Amino acid sequence: MSTKEFVKAELSGWKKREIIGLSIVFFIIIINAFIVKDNIIAVISAFCGILYSTIAGKGKVSCYLFGLTGTGCYSWLAFSNGLWGNLLLYLCYYLPMQIIGIFSWRKHLDEKKEIEKRMLSTKSRFIHFFITILVSVVAITLLKYTNGSHPICDGITTVFSVLGMYFTVRRCIEQWIVWMIVNGISSIMWLNIVLSGTKTYSTLIMWVVYFILSIYFYFSWKKEIGLRK
Repeated sequence: MSTKEFVKAELSGWKKREIIGLSIVFFIIIINAFIVKDNIIAVISAFCGILYSTIAGKGKVSCYLFGLTGTGCYSWLAFSNGLWGNLLLYLCYYLPMQIIGIFSWRKHLDEKKEIEKRMLSTKSRFIHFFITILVSVVAITLLKYTNGSHPICDGITTVFSVLGMYFTVRRCIEQWIVWMIVNGISSIMWLNIVLSGTKTYSTLIMWVVYFILSIYFYFSWKKEIGLRK
């Protein structure tokens, strides 16, 4: 596929409501950044993160370009706010998994140059979630002993994000259920950070938008998988 054909495929398939929704969110982030003098890294992280989630939801490989940039920015924010679980997650897991995701997704594209979505069996889903809950308990315990801030939220979001990214690379609809949990808890965690005086409003907006997108794309993928069956 030529560069021109790749770009054309990546820009196709956008719904009017998706473009309008993104425009409104980005406008709010920019206005907020000027009014409260938000952290510039938080603003860049928010832009890249939201674009990554949206484009991933549409099943397009280019999402990982924004994902890699957003990973670098969010890693710095996690380091600055003592979120050691999130920091390790992004640097040691998200970064390599997104590179793997690029090659994995390119092998499973349909005629519209979008990934072929799939659904796990009930048994596989149960096993994955059960193990993730057990590991979350261990992670929370360890984070409490390292004096990290928000150990419960940090532990749960870190471990569930590992599962979410794994499901993302494997093109599973279950990723959106995991992201609902991660994004909801992360929104609460960053709200507490903002209320403590740290100017990372864009990061809070980003996680709230993530939460909305995870719900939107869960039903979008569910409908597409249902029609294919």
